[in-house]
Amino acid sequence: MAFQLHDRLAADTRELARWPLCRVLLMRDAAYPWLILVPEREGVREIHELSEDDQKQLISEVSKASRALETAFAPDKVNVGALGNLVPQLHVHVIARYENDPAWPGPVWGAAPPKAFGSGELEARAAPLEAAFSEIG
Repeated sequence: MAFQLHDRLAADTRELARWPLCRVLLMRDAAYPWLILVPEREGVREIHELSEDDQKQLISEVSKASRALETAFAPDKVNVGALGNLVPQLHVHVIARYENDPAWPGPVWGAAPPKAFGSGELEARAAPLEAAFSEIG
């Protein structure tokens, strides 16, 4: 069976890149610079279900995403989490956090409804990330 992105992830994000393991998505929530990495492995729900090589690659790609967020947005903290309670497909959230963001210091989930991007704002959020991906390599 071929990999297929979960419908909810597809609806809530914009694709930014495809790395060796993961599809890199930008969350459609203007409140936070928020990436979601989805390993392109069909039927995988948990990190431990990945092969050892894929687990190492996932950590490498999470690190690259974290560095890109730091380069592009200079956050106070980068949060990384893999919950999967609503979307069973394995995906990892990598979120730039600021001491003045709507959810600080708690988790972003459920703190406030997603903030819609205005005209052109989604692309403006994507551009520095894509540049950082290129810079980091």
